[in-house]
Amino acid sequence: MKYLIVGLGNPGSEYVETRHNVGFKVLDELAAELSTSFSLDKAAFRAEAKYKGRQLILIKPITYMNLSGKAVNYWLQTEKIPIGNLLVITDDIALPYGTLRMKGKGSDGGHNGLKDIQALLKTQEYARLRFGVGSDFTQGRQADYVLGEWKSDEKLALPERLQAAASAVKSFVFDGLSMAMTNWNNK
Repeated sequence: MKYLIVGLGNPGSEYVETRHNVGFKVLDELAAELSTSFSLDKAAFRAEAKYKGRQLILIKPITYMNLSGKAVNYWLQTEKIPIGNLLVITDDIALPYGTLRMKGKGSDGGHNGLKDIQALLKTQEYARLRFGVGSDFTQGRQADYVLGEWKSDEKLALPERLQAAASAVKSFVFDGLSMAMTNWNNK
């Protein structure tokens, strides 16, 4: 069984430590745990790994957040992965910092990366893991907030939260969506 695990973010050193790149950070953690590394491939940094007999294709799209769907669609088609085996990891300002929420379908919630993926896949029915980044910003400053760097207390807690998110991804792959949701939502 083959899975496409997508971490959303923006390429470039100026974005590495921003809240919007938490999808990339989760994949970096997962890749380290599975002893694999990324290399540049078509529209993404790509890595392959095995986990409990399942093959994982990990991608970090380099198309910038607002055009993430291009890379997701390309790799789903190229690897012949069914949409039920797709998991997209993204930041979410509607969730408190570090909170995880996995769902099998849903709206884009105003997230431009998810909006583009849904437009290209022509469906909202794909799994996503939302990583809460909180909403500590004044009205009209959402973009500055998600493109801003972690506060010091958030940075301290981040390694443990990234490990939890990586465990949630592994649960999705091995236990299935329903069990992963039960085990990891709001943890």
